[in-house]
Amino acid sequence: MEYKLLDRINSPADLKSIPEKEIPRLAEEIRHFLIEKCEKTGGHLASNLGVVELTLALHRVFDSPRDHIIFDVGHQSYVHKILTGRKGEIENIRRPGGLSGFTSVKESPHDAFGAGHSSTSVSAALGFAEADLLKGVAVSTVAVMGDGAFTGGMAHEAINNCRPELPLIIVLNDNGMSISVNKGMFAGYLSRVRISKSYRRWKKGTTSFLTKIPLLGRAIKAVLSFFKNRIKNMFLSPNYFEDLGLYYIGPIDGNDYKKVEDALLEAKALGQCTIIHLKTVKGKGYEPAEKEPDSFHSITSSAVCDKPRFSNIFTEKLMEIAENDETVVAVTAAMGIGTGLSEFEKKFPSRYFDVGIAEEHALTFSAGLAAAGMKPYAAIYSTFLQRGYDSIIHDIALQGLPVRIMIDRASLALSDGATHHGMFDVAFLSHVPGFEIYSPVTRDTLRLAIEESKNSANPIAIRYANASESEELLNFLYKDGAPRALGIAASFTPGECDKIFITYGNIAENVVKAAKALNACGVRVGVILLEKLRPYKKLAELVMPYLSGASKIVFVEEGIKNGGAAMLLREELSALGYDFFAEYKIVAVDDNFASPDTPCDLYDYLGMSCEALMRHFI
Repeated sequence: MEYKLLDRINSPADLKSIPEKEIPRLAEEIRHFLIEKCEKTGGHLASNLGVVELTLALHRVFDSPRDHIIFDVGHQSYVHKILTGRKGEIENIRRPGGLSGFTSVKESPHDAFGAGHSSTSVSAALGFAEADLLKGVAVSTVAVMGDGAFTGGMAHEAINNCRPELPLIIVLNDNGMSISVNKGMFAGYLSRVRISKSYRRWKKGTTSFLTKIPLLGRAIKAVLSFFKNRIKNMFLSPNYFEDLGLYYIGPIDGNDYKKVEDALLEAKALGQCTIIHLKTVKGKGYEPAEKEPDSFHSITSSAVCDKPRFSNIFTEKLMEIAENDETVVAVTAAMGIGTGLSEFEKKFPSRYFDVGIAEEHALTFSAGLAAAGMKPYAAIYSTFLQRGYDSIIHDIALQGLPVRIMIDRASLALSDGATHHGMFDVAFLSHVPGFEIYSPVTRDTLRLAIEESKNSANPIAIRYANASESEELLNFLYKDGAPRALGIAASFTPGECDKIFITYGNIAENVVKAAKALNACGVRVGVILLEKLRPYKKLAELVMPYLSGASKIVFVEEGIKNGGAAMLLREELSALGYDFFAEYKIVAVDDNFASPDTPCDLYDYLGMSCEALMRHFI
């Protein structure tokens, strides 16, 4: 397809020069461009197909970056990136060092606020709007909430803090979906709320007229406002936003450009806190994505792996134990498909809870389930678990409740980047009293961890990557069909190696490759794999015999160095009396967010590629 209009656009100013009658054609070109690029590079396709008209209208009505446009969730910002000078860089989107799949302040001044996690936009937008008022700057701030961001509690905390007179526009891009179908009372409420355009016009006209009447105008307005609300509630459903004193426009067809532009212009002219409620179609204009928006939420350019991933193994095992134990329940925070729990839902619908994008609630809710005698398994991505740290300490650990936290995506996120790296969970959980931490890397050891967890009296975290079992790792560490047991696995017997790698989790595959390559070069190197990290004292007792006679130990950790497993294991080894005559080196993410500035291999950038690891022993 020729991009006659799109090729002319390298900035919002270029977009404004396009005649309005050409906008439908431009929207068609953008959709084709998105499909073409995402099929090659991977990316969040369905979400962005749904916001084409909205994003075009935003950049024609407002003046970015002077006006602040904040996207939430940030993965619906691809069209925004295309229109703000980054069209030529889309080839490298979601590649380490390339364009972020989310908004990023270091990428462009048009990205007013970085957003990889959900439900942050209204809080941030409030900050911008209040700051502009204090500085006396007359600009607009727009928060664009979509893909279920309004199901997160933080959004409602921020809305509660909105002042009606504040010049802030909140756009609810309501497509009925987050990644999968939205769950919860508020999502259902949005599907019912209605305010007619004629009612808005009457309200606006009456308010304007009464305010201008000398002396009595405001008093009459107050009295009529009381009766207006009584009358309105007789004929219309109560409106959550209007009841908070916010101006509400909607719902509007969010894929009709003219209607969206009119709503934005009206809100801009009002100069007060306004909610614009849009109904959009996720995957709009691409039939496969419209039919299966969850499948096309994020697509990959690589071939689909036909081996079961750890999330599949987790769900299979959970369903197995749930068959014989009616107290087993599953909890997810809007990630039923991603965590594999959608299969559990089909089999045990009454014992499956999707709480929406609300991780802190998911954890405290799980704590309540545990306190009431149930066995909750809360499956949450590592990056999103960070949002529930207080719940982990205050509601789970402090009360010693046996909540089982299944930490998915516990590794670096090569596509999603810094906002989604699962590299902090080991460090922050290792300092919470009472937690046991498992890090299985085989199907059997994951099943064993879940089996052990079902009758535990302690809080437990079981972490695993978005990956499949590595045959290369199995053949190196579990030779001749050796039984797989939780704790540690070693490629050598105690005292056999003086050069040793210690590792755990997803990075173990790179470590094994490095050890095999070194051994093939005549450099004898052994590997110790840790599959249960905490309690660290017990771990140190298992590891110490293998370190006898070692001259160099390299601990490779796909996580943050400070406070991580490598540091804590060293402390426990010292406490047990191990004398570190050997060099003990830690290869980990050291005081940064693992976010390169130019396209590269992320593991090589961090010194964790096979070749980089080999250099420690050559």
